[in-house]
Amino acid sequence: MTAIFKSADNLKLSTAWHCLTPLWQGGEEAVQQGLPHTQLAPAWQLLLLGDGSPTRHLQLLTGEPTEVDVIDMSAIAMDLDSAPTQIQAVPGPRLRRQVWLRTASGQRLAYATSWWEASHVDEYLQNRNLPIWASLTRLRTELYRDVQGLYYGHSEALESAFSESGPFWGRHYLFWHHGQPLTLIYEVFSPYLTKYLGATHLDGGDD
Repeated sequence: MTAIFKSADNLKLSTAWHCLTPLWQGGEEAVQQGLPHTQLAPAWQLLLLGDGSPTRHLQLLTGEPTEVDVIDMSAIAMDLDSAPTQIQAVPGPRLRRQVWLRTASGQRLAYATSWWEASHVDEYLQNRNLPIWASLTRLRTELYRDVQGLYYGHSEALESAFSESGPFWGRHYLFWHHGQPLTLIYEVFSPYLTKYLGATHLDGGDD
């Protein structure tokens, strides 16, 4: 199965960031209604479908500060970057940022890619090594997290990075600020979090 968000006119950047090859995906209806607990357990639904900060949630789960390893800051101009279609809501020219979210002791918990209007990224990410939530909290920025899509699928790159076997759960969402889209974010969470959240499926299965 080909990776999601590939487009015929945009293949040159199709491997520039780690999107899932989906076994299942859902849009806004799935986000609003939630999923059957046999598909995604309640604790995982709170993490994936809630509008709270994932970096804050990860810190509360692990008892350690959530730290960021920035692995990419790339100017992509007006390229759609094989991203979710909502990238078109973010004004261009754009900048793509990729990070690992990990505990202070080094355990990788999640991967995130975000797309920003390049001329404003320094305004909101004054310290680019801080989690987005921490940066925006320092600025007292009022935000609305608008979850748009859910994914369950594979990524060889993420299996290697997490040292965990897939499939993985992911999502994408828009951050809105003063009624305008601020950034698009795509996140994938490590199965390591089952240590804190329990199995991803209520029956403990893998399908």
